[in-house]
Amino acid sequence: MLAEPSDSDIRSVTGRTWTYPSAEVERAGLAMAQRHSLPEVVGRVLAARGVGIDDAPVYLTPSLRDLMPDPSVLADMDVGAARLARAVRDGERIALFGDYDVDGGASVAVVQRWLGMLGRSATIYIPDRIDEGYGPNVPAMQELAHAHSLIICLDCGTLSHEPVAAAIAAGADVIVADHHLAGETLPECTAVINPNRQDDASGLGQLCAAGVAFLLIAATNRALRPDFPGGKEPDLLSLLDLVALATVADVAPLTGLNRAFVRQGLTVMRARRNTGLRALADVARMDTAPTAFHLGFLLGPRVNAGGRVGEADMGARLLCSDDAEEALGLAGMLDDYNGARRAIEAEVQQAAIAQVEARGITGGLVWAAGEGWHPGVVGIVASRLKERFNRPAIVVGLANGEGKGSGRSIGGVDLGRAVQAAVREGVLLKGGGHKMAAGLSLSEEKLADAMAWLDAALTKQGADRIGPRELRLDGTLAPRGATFDLCDMLDRAGPFGAGAPAPRFAFPNVQLSGTREVGDGHLAGSFSSAGGRLDFIAFRAFQSELGPAVMALKGAPVDVAGRIQIDEWRGSRRVKLHLADVAVRVHT
Repeated sequence: MLAEPSDSDIRSVTGRTWTYPSAEVERAGLAMAQRHSLPEVVGRVLAARGVGIDDAPVYLTPSLRDLMPDPSVLADMDVGAARLARAVRDGERIALFGDYDVDGGASVAVVQRWLGMLGRSATIYIPDRIDEGYGPNVPAMQELAHAHSLIICLDCGTLSHEPVAAAIAAGADVIVADHHLAGETLPECTAVINPNRQDDASGLGQLCAAGVAFLLIAATNRALRPDFPGGKEPDLLSLLDLVALATVADVAPLTGLNRAFVRQGLTVMRARRNTGLRALADVARMDTAPTAFHLGFLLGPRVNAGGRVGEADMGARLLCSDDAEEALGLAGMLDDYNGARRAIEAEVQQAAIAQVEARGITGGLVWAAGEGWHPGVVGIVASRLKERFNRPAIVVGLANGEGKGSGRSIGGVDLGRAVQAAVREGVLLKGGGHKMAAGLSLSEEKLADAMAWLDAALTKQGADRIGPRELRLDGTLAPRGATFDLCDMLDRAGPFGAGAPAPRFAFPNVQLSGTREVGDGHLAGSFSSAGGRLDFIAFRAFQSELGPAVMALKGAPVDVAGRIQIDEWRGSRRVKLHLADVAVRVHT
């Protein structure tokens, strides 16, 4: 449903359907606003996100103390914590085997920094994306086992039966702290701590691996009391900046415990005590207080860049570093790698879009594959395809007769389980993941058959029946209604991200002016009406139909929609709209 002028037809330039709150949400929002002396629009935002009228005060000030579960609710947690506590007490040699993405690097840093507070340290091992692939492998695990008595697999290991068995045979104990979907059987090791294993009843399946790692060290802290090595209990809350970064970058839903992790983590990050994160923020020219947006779009991609197109362990090394000079050097290299990643991504994305459009969208999956496509960018390009075509998407890079791919899904469609089923059926060589993302490898000769199989599996879940993308709006505003006070109040309802979409508003019947392309394909400008004037920015607008369509508008009355936030630049503050869509008024 769009705005309802009587004399015009309104058409979204991106083809999305604009939907507004239901009458029930409107009533609940008004009641909430009156009960708690909130702006009506804030009450409506809370009601639309399922917050009960009596829960609003707690929701606006979430407490980690209230939401933090007893770590023991996770299967295998107590035995895993006891084994780690023994290793810490006895000064055993510990190895941390992590994934090469943000979640893996942050998980490693959480445990390594916690060990440092106890006067201990661990060997860090991050596999090379191209040479070794995702997760533990037999040679690496055997080598680590020969020199360490305990190996902790972080953000990986749940499906690594053979490598884990090889490490145990070589003399090491193994703990897995992961969040990826598990199979029917688990590796036979000391502990597999994973809220997404089939027999786990914790209800914490939304956690990323760094969240699981945090609960592991919390449980181990408890097991170590009162005799901590060094005599002082570690400050676990100081590690939540890493958990927050991983939670947002891994697109975990920002609800419940995750929301509290990110809220508290952003507070920790503002103090800039983590040397690596401070250096990364400086290199990224982040001169304002961190938000979830910064974690997802500035810091996260740079940490990821090492694993994508550079050295796999650079992100973890940066997040663990306490040496300012080393951290600045690593951050600078990651920034350079991120620039290289963007160039590679743009080339692959263009080719992938052309493939999808040539093939057509008839089923529940869009996919593309290309010889030599860098495996470090296929996941990002899959995300772009998902956004553009509103379907689960898989992108595969081919080399030497084999393909390595990555997929991204849409709400309500479980891509990880489809990929796991394809592995069981022999359609794929390897694969795993979770509902919204998955990785896979396959034989090039079976590419078309594998994609057809996955298309059929996702179609059974209803992926082919997804209609036009919705743009869910929380109401309408005039430009002068977008105030600092409103932005501050809306921020209290955050942070926003996956599972907790940022509030978006429509600004009806305005005039666009000063529209121009800025930066790397972004769109900037302003709009005005009798209700005032507001600047806007639309990131990557020229990678979609939005940028060219807006540039072509010449003085026509339009409705614009997006989210408002305070923009700080060189000491000045202003409210700016992050533009999501424009609807053209065509008079009849």
